[in-house]
Amino acid sequence: MPALVNPHGGGPLKPRLLTGAAHAEALARARTMPRIRVSSRERGDLIMLGIGGFTPLDGFMTHGDWERVCDGMKLANGLFWPIPITLSTDKATADSIRTGAEVALVDPDSDEILATMQVTEKYTIDKQHECAMVFRTTDLEHPGVKMVMEQGEVNLAGPVHVLSTGGFPEKYGALFMTPAQTRALFESLGWTRIAAFQTRNPMHRSHEYLAKVAIEVCDGVLVHSLLGALKPGDIPAEVRTAAIATLIERYFVKKTVAQAGYPLDMRYAGPREALLHALFRQNYGCSHLIVGRDHAGVGSYYGPFDAHHIFDEIPEGSLETRPLKIDWTFWCYQCGGMASARTCPHEDKDRLLVSGTKLRKWLSEGADVPAEFSRPEVLAILRRYYEGLAAHERVEVKLSGHSAR
Repeated sequence: MPALVNPHGGGPLKPRLLTGAAHAEALARARTMPRIRVSSRERGDLIMLGIGGFTPLDGFMTHGDWERVCDGMKLANGLFWPIPITLSTDKATADSIRTGAEVALVDPDSDEILATMQVTEKYTIDKQHECAMVFRTTDLEHPGVKMVMEQGEVNLAGPVHVLSTGGFPEKYGALFMTPAQTRALFESLGWTRIAAFQTRNPMHRSHEYLAKVAIEVCDGVLVHSLLGALKPGDIPAEVRTAAIATLIERYFVKKTVAQAGYPLDMRYAGPREALLHALFRQNYGCSHLIVGRDHAGVGSYYGPFDAHHIFDEIPEGSLETRPLKIDWTFWCYQCGGMASARTCPHEDKDRLLVSGTKLRKWLSEGADVPAEFSRPEVLAILRRYYEGLAAHERVEVKLSGHSAR
């Protein structure tokens, strides 16, 4: 019988989340340790380490790992890894921590202890070099570059014991699934060929088309929504996932699509992030990753199909999860439906290009959205969200006017 793809590295899943008596004991000890407040991005990375999403990592990377990942997309031990997973702090805090000591890692928005970490190494990095290699730019307007350049001066390396899932299960319920849970779900459905559909947006007609193309060649699709931090103007996860659930219920065959969420923040690293998306989807049990136009991109920093090309540039065997590369998609009025540049022979004037950026612009302006762009049930959910935003802004303007007087 066919089986699911192996976790990355070929071994079992390696969740770093403690439970039961081990959790209680570690939490009691953590309360006596020096504290380091992590960033939002580091919180997401910690939770992924906790649930096994970053298998086989056991903590934050050493300088040797950081250097080899930046320059060659490999850990110091030679295992493929495309983006550094690091923790940083300010110099004064780093100087106060003895190498070999344990520290408590604290949530950026509260005093909750997320994890303990044994600090095995302290090191500085060339941030510009990391940005140039990972993001292909050092422009501070790039949100990922800005994130790296603003992080602490000193990186701390070492294994972690994770003590919290950061409130994601409480906030998102069954939508928040660990790799062990998605693997169990796929096995219960009898799926072995699963395509992950990465999204930080609601699904419009182009996304629907991509998922249905994947269903034609796979047992099913996992619509895997990012639940961590986005850039300003993006649609919140709870709105996005409600819209996706409605689309799945009304426009897909039963038991061909599952929806789940994962706790990372976007890095907007384009091609390299596409590789990371494939890597951790392998841990979640997915054999394929749908890679469309400008996957994980932002602005015009990457070519529309750079994320396609990078899968051809990595050594054979780097990943078990393979890309499903799909060309530019659009509604063609001549074809009378969704099509791609590989299947449609007509001209640009006959095509309606479907993008999340354009959809957000129309909705925020209260403009009409063509039926060829998005399903009406999805639009109804999104319009309610944008109407609520507009009402909130009107109240704030009114209140600020009163305070000015």
